This record gives sequence, C-alpha cells and structure tokens, in this order.
Amino acid sequence: MNRRSLLTYCALFPLSLTAFSQQPLYKDASQPIEIRTKNLIHRMTLKEKVGQLLSPLGWEMYEKQGNKVKVSQKFKDLVAEKQIGMLWATFRADPWTQKTLATGLNPEMSAEAANELQRYMLKNTRLGIPIFLAEEAPHGHMAIGTTVFPTGIGQAATWNQNLLKTMSGVVAKEVRLQGAHISYGPVLDLSRDPRWSRVEESYGEDPVLTGKLATAIITGLGAGKLADPYSTIATLKHFVAYAIPEGGHNGAAASVGERELREYFLPPFQAAVKAGARSIMAAYNSIDGIPCSSNSFLLTDILIKEWGFKGFTVSDLGSIEGIKGSHRIARDYTEAATLAISAGLDADLGGNAYPNLIAAVEKGKVEARFIDTAVSRILRLKFEMGLFEHPFVNTQKAKKEIKTKESIGLSRQVARESIILLENKNSILPLKKGLKVAVVGPNADNVYNMLGDYTSPQAEGSVITVLQGLRSKLSDAQVTYVKGCAIRDTTNTNIPEAVSAAAASDVIIAVVGGSSARDFKTEYAATGAAIASIETVSDMESGEGFDRATLDLLGKQMELLRALKKTGKPLIVIYIQGRPLNMNWAKENADALLCAWYPGQEGGAAVADVLFGDYNPAGRLPISIPRSVGQIPVHYNRKSPLDHRYVEEEATPLYAFGYGKSYTSFAYDQLNISKADPNGNYKVSFTLKNSGAYDGDEVVQLYLKNQFASTSQPVKQLKNFDRITLKSGASKLVEFVLTRDDLSVINKDMKKVFEPNSTFTILIGSGADQIQLQKQL
Repeated sequence: MNRRSLLTYCALFPLSLTAFSQQPLYKDASQPIEIRTKNLIHRMTLKEKVGQLLSPLGWEMYEKQGNKVKVSQKFKDLVAEKQIGMLWATFRADPWTQKTLATGLNPEMSAEAANELQRYMLKNTRLGIPIFLAEEAPHGHMAIGTTVFPTGIGQAATWNQNLLKTMSGVVAKEVRLQGAHISYGPVLDLSRDPRWSRVEESYGEDPVLTGKLATAIITGLGAGKLADPYSTIATLKHFVAYAIPEGGHNGAAASVGERELREYFLPPFQAAVKAGARSIMAAYNSIDGIPCSSNSFLLTDILIKEWGFKGFTVSDLGSIEGIKGSHRIARDYTEAATLAISAGLDADLGGNAYPNLIAAVEKGKVEARFIDTAVSRILRLKFEMGLFEHPFVNTQKAKKEIKTKESIGLSRQVARESIILLENKNSILPLKKGLKVAVVGPNADNVYNMLGDYTSPQAEGSVITVLQGLRSKLSDAQVTYVKGCAIRDTTNTNIPEAVSAAAASDVIIAVVGGSSARDFKTEYAATGAAIASIETVSDMESGEGFDRATLDLLGKQMELLRALKKTGKPLIVIYIQGRPLNMNWAKENADALLCAWYPGQEGGAAVADVLFGDYNPAGRLPISIPRSVGQIPVHYNRKSPLDHRYVEEEATPLYAFGYGKSYTSFAYDQLNISKADPNGNYKVSFTLKNSGAYDGDEVVQLYLKNQFASTSQPVKQLKNFDRITLKSGASKLVEFVLTRDDLSVINKDMKKVFEPNSTFTILIGSGADQIQLQKQL
C-alpha cells in the first residue's frame, strides 16, 4: 500500500490508524488540511458534529478570582451538554452583558481567559478540538482596554482605502493578541433609509464605495490567510439587503428584486469575499417571503456555487429561531433548524436552535450530509489557523501591545479624515486661537456619545470629548462650557445659562446630534438590541433597535440652537450622530456646519484639530442627507431622474452623496479617455490642482452614466475614487482605469454582461452633484 492509499484508508477508517501511527491523523500538522478534516469528522459522533456548529454567548464562561481567570461551571456544563465548538462575545462588556470595568476583563486577563478555555477543551473533551472565539469588532475590538475607532459610517467618510487597511490591521492584532479568532465586521449593508437604527455601522449607500473600503478592511484583517499570526476570520454582516427594511424597522422585510440585489446589494459582499473574508452572517430580514437565514438561493447558489466561497456562514443571534417566531414559516424550532441547515447556514449564533438537529437527523427529517458539510467548513478553518498546534496566546504581549501610542494616534487620524465640513460661510473656519469660546450642547462633553454602539466601558481619561479637545488648544480662561440640554430628556435643561455664556464669548461652538450609548437603565432584547421605551429617557436615539420615525433633533436641541442664534455671535454647529439627522436649520443659520459622526476615542482632539486649522478637513458624505423623511429613499444612484419637485420642497437631498468642503480649493482640467488595453479597459486621466491657500486633501470621484442599455440603469454610478493630498499650488495627474466589468450591466436574464452598443458619459467631480469634468465614451 503506497502512502496516498494509506492516507485515504486511514481517513475513511480512522480506528485502524493505531496500527500505523501513535497519534490520530487529524493531529498531524504535516498532513493536508483536507485529509485532517475528513479524518476528524469520521471520528466524531453526531452530537460532537452538531456541537461544532454552536456558538453560545461567551461572557458567562469565565470567572475572575482576584487577578486570575478560570473557566466557569456554566462553561463546563455547556461543554458536557452540547460539545460546543465556538463562543461569541466572550470578552464583550456593556450594559447588556452587565460586564463593567470592575467585572470584565482587561487585555491581559482576556488572553488568560482564552488560554484557560482552550486548555479545558483540550483536556476535557474526547477529541480535544480547540474552540473558536468570535468577537464583535466593527470599529475596534469590543472589549475593555482596546483602541476605539470611529464607527463604520465615519470610516466610510474618510474615502481612504489605505487608512482603513492600516486601521483594520490594528483591530485584527488586538483581537488575536487576546486569544480570539473571529472578528465580526465590517457591516456591508447599503443604507438607503436613515430611519433604520444601524446606519452608523454601515459604510453608506453606495456599492462601489462600500466594496472598495471592504476590500481594504478585509486585506488589513489578514486577507483570509489564517496561518498569519494576526489574521482574523472576518465575518461580513448582514447578508443581505438588511438596511432597507420596510418602515425603517430593524429586521423588517426588504422589498427588493433579484436584479437590484445583483446590481447594488451583493457586490460589496462579493468584493469582500474575493479579498479573503471567510465568514458571512445571514441577516434577520426576509426577501420575497424567504428569511435570509433559510434562503438557499443566497447561502448556497450565490455564495458557494457562483462565488466559490471558502468559509462558513453563521446566523445572526436568534435568527434561526426567528424562522418560526418572526417569519412563521416553521412550526417548531426543529423545523426551523432543518430549513436553515438545508439552505446552507452553517453555524448557530446563540447555540439554542441547532441542538434540535440531532433528533432531526435521527428521525430522518434532515440528511446527515448537511451536518458534515457545515462541520467541515468550520473545522477546515481551525486547521488553517493552526489552532490544533498553537491554541494559546502570550498574556504579556496582550498587556503591552494593545492600545498603544501608535494605535491611539491612528484612531485620531481616522477621526480627522472622517470629519465633513458642510458649511463655512465667509471662511469663518479655521478659528484663530486667541478667541474666547462658548462650548455648549449635549454632545460637547459626553464620553460615551462620542463612541457609538458596540463599544465597551472606557477607563477614565481614555476618551477625548470635544470640550477636552478645545481646552487642549486654548487656555482655561478662553473656554466656557454649559451643556444646555440633553439629547432626549426635556427636563434636564439650562438653556438660559448657555445663552449667557454665548453672549460673553467671541464664538459659539454648539455640539448636538444623537447617541447610541447604552446605559444600565435601558432594557435589551434577547438579541442584544436596545428596546425603545417612554419610561426610560436616555440619550440613546440610534444604535441597534432604536429606529426613528423622524430625523429631527430630539429633546430641546432645536430650542437651544435658536436661542444661541439670537445672541448674534458667530455660531458653529457640530453634529455628533449615527445617522443623517435633520440639518435644514443649521444649513441656513449656522456660520459653519460640520458632521463628525461618532468619531471614537480621539474624536474630540480631531474636531479641535479641524476647528483651529491644525488639520484641513476632507471627509465626504458616504450617504445622502435628506431634507425630510418624506424624501426617503433619496440615494444618488436612483434609476429614475428626479425631474420635478415635491409640493412642499425640492426633490434633491439637502447634501448629496460624496459632498464635502475644504479650507482650500481644487481645480480640475484636461480630461482624457483612451483605451488602456485590448481587453476593453479604458484609462481616464485628468489634472488636479490645489488652487487655494492651504495644503489639503481632495476626494476625486469618477461616475459613469450609461446612456443606453437593455435594462434600466442609474442616473449615475460611482465607479472609482481616490483621496489625494496636495500642497497649495501643486498639481497632479490623476489616472483611473475603467474595466470591462465597470461597463457591464445585469441583463434581463440576470447575467452580468458587457453590451457593446452602449454609450457612456464619464463624469469627474468632488461629489455626486459636484461634477467638474465630463466626456462621452
């Protein structure tokens, strides 16, 4: 028997392996992963296989004993009962988990906890399979003591692929140093309805911007090369069309056809898969009556057969149970689990639905091959990551190399680049540093309102608010602070005092907006989503579960702004927000208007840098700002032109996708288009000049308008972009390549094809409605 025959024989008949080897074949690192995976699966019982598909909630799986961490009895019982293969959010700390700075884990203790969990799995399970630890990491690892970056919508506002690649590399390293393996994020939902509660997590409304930024982020997370020490298994969220729910209600049905799925909503996920994403989370919503968690067209036909996806899929928390409860297409949880696994959903987040598969297989309700396929997808990645050989991490490296001076500086740079200057009347900005400033508003000095959802508790002094950032630039005598009002609570106001402070100042800086900061008074659903309540009035008006019926500033914020305006002093308004809020009044009445989204732990320093000219803003809108909810959806790449106004107002957005100002100005010239190669690709070039007085960045954007096609096309569609730094007076030749794929359409047969009889207009500009150059192709 030759070696290949021997390996095949051993894989199929593992019990005979003892005649040839002292260790099981699956533990032999010299063997191919495919052989190791098959060998291990053949050794597993049905219960052990199903256990590998379970990912229960992890934060109760450890106990702190002084400065030490041990596995909890609950973890031991769970392993014995369910043979689990994964945990989710073990290191998560927030009001939902009831983990605080005192009861949660710092990075060193997180690493110790991870080691203890692995040690227990290796010593106390029959096959010694290491456990996967999955963690939330959309804008930094959601754990105590890690670096907090701006939320997704702020990251998207940078339009900077290289910056986000560097950022995600830091996030991946911090996740892996603590012993975790799977990072949840990025969120690739295209946000077309700002009433939806989770806009802050997304990268905006556009498939190309989202796809290119996702590619950069996945590359930074390790590009799926799991053998690299700091590479994570990136879990893309939420598959698919989750951000266009009916009525803006989180998790509601999405009304979208297959063509729109293929044109808009699927491409960002496909780009991320090509870049190396190895895990995808199914969304809560249904499409055309089929829940995404049991949709074989999405999970098998698209992902596996069309894209060749080489990872595993996972449910959102409780979404398999939702096949019965929310969608009502399964009579019980066993049927729900059967529908999900048969459709191609591999892992169960929460771990309460898939245990029903054991009885389902035994009763012949589902074929065992579906279980084997799902298990193989998960085990293969454990082998790729080398967990069987290297399950432990160095606790001292976690202590020293997480939240470093360099990562904090990077957070500040991402925040700087995310800030969007929307108005700057009479060039009031940048401010001179000799002014006396009144700082007012509910978001001027609130630590947690800077951070966004999916953020852990922060140690004192680790977050810089806008007030603190301004005080670092000015003397104490130059800064007066009065809160004025809360985000939502109308009883907590001191507007007259704010007005008095403003009247005694040279300039007013009003920081308003929203919040997705969770607190211990708020109630939470079983999925972790916050529950809106009239009994508890927190600041929270955004974040998972907090959908809006309007986009107006809540509480007494508008009353505060109007009172400040009456002082006659120059008024600078800054929105700290998770979604596009109503800015109509500020556009007309503020002397300067900025959008900072949720800018992260260094956000206050970044805002101060921009206000005083230490940084020239160049953030651009990744999502259109509507005038009112009556315009929604108002995304720029609609298919029918807005050629008439509403009775009450204009049909155009208040601020369009891609828009943003600078302290300097840029000139565009000499647009040229030529064939780049025989494959149907074209080179588009033009000259960009910084024609203003300040050094700065310009975000150049290439749009395409298809003048004729076999199916209806957008009025314009972003195809490429770049963020370019130029000194005052400097010029640069900018070049883009338009590929044959860029010029293709989804035809009537749902195929992506190039139609040679098409005519295109190439549009170059600094925003969807700021076109500087155009030419026919």
